[in-house]
Amino acid sequence: MPESDQQYEFSEFCGEFVDDDVTVILRIFRPAGTNSDWTLEVFDEEGNTTVWNDTFDTDREAFAEFLTTVQRDGMRSFLDEPVQKLH
Repeated sequence: MPESDQQYEFSEFCGEFVDDDVTVILRIFRPAGTNSDWTLEVFDEEGNTTVWNDTFDTDREAFAEFLTTVQRDGMRSFLDEPVQKLH
């Protein structure tokens, strides 16, 4: 199946988050109809994307990693050049 035809299941943890006057869109997803691991992705205000290299067993683990990153590095860390984050 071409990647553009792939359907995804999105976590209930997805959404818009604001901190330190920075807004990001959090997406946690996996291929629909599978038990695959979850992908963690953050879009900044400019539309740049930060994607974690590692996947997560549960959407809750992915969300916890997002919160840990915000606590450790701040929301402004997502405004830098798009990067691949290591888990």
